[in-house]
Amino acid sequence: MKPFLYLTIFLIASSIFFSCRSGQDTIKEVVLTEDERLTLRADSFDIETPYEVVPGDSMSHHASGFAKILCSAVFITGLDFDFAAEHIGYFTAPYHVRSKFKREVDRKEQAVHVTLPDGAIRTAKYFGDQGCLCLSEGEDQPFFDPVDVISSLPDPASQAWPMGDLVDKLDDPDIDLEKVNQAGDVLFDDPDLLTAAFVVTHQGNLVGERYRDGLDHTTRLESWSMGKSLTATLMGVLIQQGEYELHQPAPVPEWYEVEDDPRQEITIADILRMSSGLRFRAPQDPDFDPSIGYPDHIYVYTGSVNSFQWAATRPQQWPPNTVGRYRNSDPVLTNYLIRLAVEGRDQNYWNYPQSDLFDKIGVRHLVMETDPYGNFLIQGYEFGTARDWARLGNLYLQDGIWNGERILPEGFVEFVSTVAPAWKADGRNIYGGFFWINGEGDLPLPTDAYFMAGAGGQYTYIVPSHDLVIVILTHYKGGSLGGEAREEALELLMQAVTN
Repeated sequence: MKPFLYLTIFLIASSIFFSCRSGQDTIKEVVLTEDERLTLRADSFDIETPYEVVPGDSMSHHASGFAKILCSAVFITGLDFDFAAEHIGYFTAPYHVRSKFKREVDRKEQAVHVTLPDGAIRTAKYFGDQGCLCLSEGEDQPFFDPVDVISSLPDPASQAWPMGDLVDKLDDPDIDLEKVNQAGDVLFDDPDLLTAAFVVTHQGNLVGERYRDGLDHTTRLESWSMGKSLTATLMGVLIQQGEYELHQPAPVPEWYEVEDDPRQEITIADILRMSSGLRFRAPQDPDFDPSIGYPDHIYVYTGSVNSFQWAATRPQQWPPNTVGRYRNSDPVLTNYLIRLAVEGRDQNYWNYPQSDLFDKIGVRHLVMETDPYGNFLIQGYEFGTARDWARLGNLYLQDGIWNGERILPEGFVEFVSTVAPAWKADGRNIYGGFFWINGEGDLPLPTDAYFMAGAGGQYTYIVPSHDLVIVILTHYKGGSLGGEAREEALELLMQAVTN
């Protein structure tokens, strides 16, 4: 039992007292904070395995993240270098440390170098279809050979939406387009909100679209943890193809090196539900203590390590499917399983998303970045257009079927959009299978709505009852400022559905 649990039990016990008043006993009740409540429940399941502190220096990790953020902003999105340094990607490159670094962009080599106060240099370099990679210290190349991703789709200008980008006009008799325009005004009128893109579809038809000056429907924008929902989709494709079963034990090789490893009880469904129970510290943990060291959750972005190996070698903290925690161990492991299956059938891993998913739904632009070992980091390092995210949202709105072809297995959409049992047991009806859920009605959307969400104000909302998909992409700095505007825009869009 953890010291925190002993302390909490002691405080609760010591705070209960009896006093006689008019012959009646009264009890004073201790009210725990939400973080304390969640931690107390989790501690009751703790297996008490040791924690391995993340190696390396936090400032070096910050510099690595900063270099990658700047590299992607310049060479993928096409943003101004100084604009990116001020407004983009605080999650893996905290704003408060940026002034401590010197930064420079090498446009000839398509690289960004960030120098630490001690003179050490962290570098991120652009490698085409694998995007920008955080390179290991002292290295100028990754530990794999980047490849070109090949699409079978024709020029998007030659195909109508949604398989292409030809759109005659934004029109739909069942939508109040004025309300849609008002929603766009709410999102874009305040420049401090840094709204980058806004796309709305109704029954698959484009009915609203707007971009910040200098951007358009071809601009690939930071998408952050919306990539977790993409990860779920790629796993769903493999399940539909018969490579995996949703509720089978996850065949992570490191978990079968010894007999009776408790991680052998973890299923693919547990991982997709962020309920694997691995010991993997994240800033979102209710008991997160930054003094312990750099969090694993961010280390798999910035550590320039084999992220799959790091996640797969973390010990069990809780039994699977008992405690829900938002930790990158689970999407990283899902991507590990994807690589194992794809390469196990001698298919090109880096082209698999394009050939088996994107080409089927009209996506041509999405860049999925990797660690230096070529492992997809699409728990948050991916860049797609607003239209691409709308296409993915519509795949879910259509129950995983596109042009008559079932791409996701029957029941998969229901699975990802249903509250995960461990999260429900925690008293939080907000998370499904790498998708967030409006189960508690916190958003001005119907309770059947579910959504992809990124750390910097990136959202793709799927509203089955209204046949709507809503994409709102924000530059990171504006993400924390735009909550009220997003809610107002969503309210207007609910009003816009007239039939």
